[in-house]
Amino acid sequence: MTALGGVEMGALAARTRALAVLRVRSRALAVALLPAAAAVILLVGGSTGHLVGGGWDVLRWVVSVLALLVLLAAAGVALVVARAEPAMTPTVTVPEESAPELYRMVRDLADRLDVPAPSAIALTPDCDSWLEDRTHPLHGPPPVDRDDDGLPGLGDPARRRSAVAAPVLVIGSPFLWWMRVGELRAVLAPVVAGTGPSAHPDIAAARRFIRGLDAAVAVASAGRRDPLSRAACAGLGWVSRLLLRSCRRHATEMERGVAAAAAERAQAVDYGLRIVAQEQVGLAYAGWDRLLTRVALPAWRMGRWPSRLDVGVVAALTELSRRDRLAEGFASRLGERPACDLLEEPGVVDEAVSLLAARLFHGGPAETRPDWSPVGWEDYPEEVVDRSWRTDAARLHRVLDTLGVRRTGAGTAPGTDGPTLARVLDHLTTPDPDPASALAPPTVTDADADPAPGTHSASGTTPTGAQAPHADHATPHPAYADHDAPAEDSDDLAGPVARRGAPDASGDGQAPHGDHAAPHPPYGDHAPHGDHAAPPPPRADHHGTPADDEDDDDLAGTTARGAALAAGLSAQLAREEARERPVGAGVPSSPPGPGAGTGPDAALWDDRALPLLPLQPPRTGREILTAHITAMVCCAAMDTVGAAPGLDWLDGPALLLDGARTADLAPSVLSLVETGDPGPLRAWMTELGIRPEKPVRLV
Repeated sequence: MTALGGVEMGALAARTRALAVLRVRSRALAVALLPAAAAVILLVGGSTGHLVGGGWDVLRWVVSVLALLVLLAAAGVALVVARAEPAMTPTVTVPEESAPELYRMVRDLADRLDVPAPSAIALTPDCDSWLEDRTHPLHGPPPVDRDDDGLPGLGDPARRRSAVAAPVLVIGSPFLWWMRVGELRAVLAPVVAGTGPSAHPDIAAARRFIRGLDAAVAVASAGRRDPLSRAACAGLGWVSRLLLRSCRRHATEMERGVAAAAAERAQAVDYGLRIVAQEQVGLAYAGWDRLLTRVALPAWRMGRWPSRLDVGVVAALTELSRRDRLAEGFASRLGERPACDLLEEPGVVDEAVSLLAARLFHGGPAETRPDWSPVGWEDYPEEVVDRSWRTDAARLHRVLDTLGVRRTGAGTAPGTDGPTLARVLDHLTTPDPDPASALAPPTVTDADADPAPGTHSASGTTPTGAQAPHADHATPHPAYADHDAPAEDSDDLAGPVARRGAPDASGDGQAPHGDHAAPHPPYGDHAPHGDHAAPPPPRADHHGTPADDEDDDDLAGTTARGAALAAGLSAQLAREEARERPVGAGVPSSPPGPGAGTGPDAALWDDRALPLLPLQPPRTGREILTAHITAMVCCAAMDTVGAAPGLDWLDGPALLLDGARTADLAPSVLSLVETGDPGPLRAWMTELGIRPEKPVRLV
């Protein structure tokens, strides 16, 4: 893209498309006024004696009534479009007093780019950065922008109109902790450059119109109970969708022009450093995604939320730099000043972002409570890993009780009826005399779901099945499908990571992060509204109870007893989730502490459909059974040979023996589940000295 007469061609193209969007609005207004104009002509013709007669009188009444109805409908649609609250991205606002150096860096960057500075800075628990307009009256008055200049080259019309407040700069929190100050500055340059086009009145008006239509569609989709309201919502939705379809192509080209203009303007600032920083963007994507799916998710399922996720992503990427040959030069960066030093209280900000991440990706409450408490990384092995394994083992034995399996296993001492691994092995390897009866799913009652005294208590927790020691048995995330590779080979982390539905490159001028970003939609389109976002996958049975026959196909290759046990575990998990899973809807958000100045902006977004960005699809019955057997093996290892729970920053929960991570036991467990052959698993336990006949301690 080249410049012509000092004016970016991208900016000219963006303004042209913005005017096209505004013409659609003008045409809609003209159509709404057309019946009124016809009624005025008929009334004037009658008063002057030109249009007289019974037929003209009837026509005058019909057209006048039609004009009145159309005007009322148009006024109603216009009122909803103007007043409906646009979709907002959940963020943690960072006041200037909490990060004066960060604000100073952003303003200096805006001065060098000759664009207005962002009105505020906010953080999002994802690896992306963009600009977001929050000037709607329902969002509160924005700070007054200190630069009233319009887009260079288009200044005359801009000066004749009221100044447009600059948008909010949203920064991905992993960038602050992983990137160095210079790298963050280079990555933010094309984003901040987007405030220039945002300040132009035509582009701002076009965006407001599109956001209003999107919000109107959301209002219409909410629906009402009485017939009159349903009819009104149906009409509002039809008109809003029609106008959106008419504006879609122009709005897309407008955002592309804005991004092109911002990228061209940003080339003069830290261009060489920005090329290097893109490598760190890709690493941050990979490390953050891995940390959420392998480390944070098991804790969330236990009713605990890690309070230092951003610190964890630094540890994960540092570990990756030691494992991955592609990351050999990245460890040397750690001696430079991290971008989080630009914050006055990085720990408080990290805690607020971590809580928001738990809400978005898991659906947890907005504040700490007895069944939803923070956990530090130093306590993670004991509070999450050990507890989740013992909870899964207790659930496994409760389901065995409902199936009528005897309490003692082969080789167990007389009089011993405690929970043993031998009981599980004997049940899954003993030939079933009646396969048809074993295949029938067990009936789990509420009494069965309650823990036995002294064995297990689910009160105040969310016992939903922890990860296996190496998390290799879980449903593979799209970016890490090759779980059979050794842990030391982490080349898969260096490539692009599949996004989880969060916004990508900014429509306000952020250049895509290498191959990791796609064009960003207009402001406010980050949350699902109406027909403009795909709904998240169903979460009712996200712990493993499938909604169709896929689970039956998944268990077809297992033994009869294994299928029955998997069905019982799935039913038990579904009951526990329905009874105990934390619900965040309707819970007001509050800052993490007095004087912190940060907290999730819950007032800016609709939290009635949490989680907005679920991490993983539902687990199958085979995966649930494998996870529970693995947990039982780990409990036996901890209680008989002194193994300990551990945390691997890239793979999550891990079993440690003498301080070293044990060999992967997933293939041995799968052999037992799929074929009923305990040989590989017994050989693995014999090598480590694990005694399956010894009772284990459960939660």
